[in-house]
Amino acid sequence: MLKNHLRTAALAAAVALSLGTVAGCAVTRGQQTAGAFVDDTQITTAIKAKYAKDPAVAATAINVETMNNTVQLSGFAKSQEEKDRAGAIAADTEGVKAVRNNVIVQP
Repeated sequence: MLKNHLRTAALAAAVALSLGTVAGCAVTRGQQTAGAFVDDTQITTAIKAKYAKDPAVAATAINVETMNNTVQLSGFAKSQEEKDRAGAIAADTEGVKAVRNNVIVQP
């Protein structure tokens, strides 16, 4: 009976440890806290919403990723003006510290 309790306790400890590891995976890619992850997600969402409202930016052609308040833009623009506008919108978004504009201009 004691053997079964020890086995159950060991199994429960292993499951708890693995769940803690899986939960920690949500805060990867360099974020220090869950709060930083949430902030980055809010920044990304705000930029995408601004792109959707701006007639000069093709929201579906430009990808936005945020990590530690630094925004990385990728994808394709039809002109240098569209690329520049996408970068300006991102830079003007609350909470953004830096923008890496890797959008490729493809006429």
